[in-house]
Amino acid sequence: MKRRRGFRPPAWLYKLYARNLWRALRRTHARPQHVAMIIDGNRRWAKQLGLQDAAAGHRAGAAKMVEFISWCDRAGIGTVTLYLLSQDNLRGRSSEELKNLMGIIGQLARDLASNERWQVQHVGSSEGLDPELAATLEETCRHRHPGGGPHVNLAIGYGGRKEIVDAMRKIVQSHAESGGSLEELGEILTPELIGEHLYTGGQPDPDLVIRTSGEQRLSDFMLWQSAHSEFYFVEALGPDLREVDFLRALRDYASRSRRYGQ
Repeated sequence: MKRRRGFRPPAWLYKLYARNLWRALRRTHARPQHVAMIIDGNRRWAKQLGLQDAAAGHRAGAAKMVEFISWCDRAGIGTVTLYLLSQDNLRGRSSEELKNLMGIIGQLARDLASNERWQVQHVGSSEGLDPELAATLEETCRHRHPGGGPHVNLAIGYGGRKEIVDAMRKIVQSHAESGGSLEELGEILTPELIGEHLYTGGQPDPDLVIRTSGEQRLSDFMLWQSAHSEFYFVEALGPDLREVDFLRALRDYASRSRRYGQ
């Protein structure tokens, strides 16, 4: 696992560097199908700017995620998952911050759903969410665009452990309703069956997980799906993530050898 420190070149050099990275990306076939993003550092970003309101950092982070999806779209990545609000956040943040954050996330969901190339899906639980946000997610995820761009998972009210528990409950309930025994359940229970009942059932597991702010931990994110994922940690705080940081992550991914235990 590698950490990358940001380098801020002059504007002209930055554009040239980004263009060269895009050109190199077009020459490689080792491109992730599914990229997952843990956006972190929004509150620290606001604090460093002397802002008392953490919502300013969350708004900047949300705007950056719209950019991020556009980069993924240009790179031809089919599935993108954004970790926006965790179960731990719901328990650990103040009611005022959560209220503001949920409003920001709701607007982000609407902004993403307004792009007809992107298909939005909520992955997580609506328990503990503001009713207005829950209604927004239900409405935005109902739209089915013609597509062509990424399938965007919004991990909101999400917890990796809870996801696995919920999957097991669905399997047990379905098996009980069909009249099956515990012994029979034990025989049919496989990793594939559990995977089908996760929030992301039917989707490819993330090939690449990116986290901003320099922190190197999963924070209860996609614990099951990331068993074989590659990880890339960016020093930049969430709102400061740059296009070249994303392209470097893809370049680094292309250089790795994924052996899956072989």
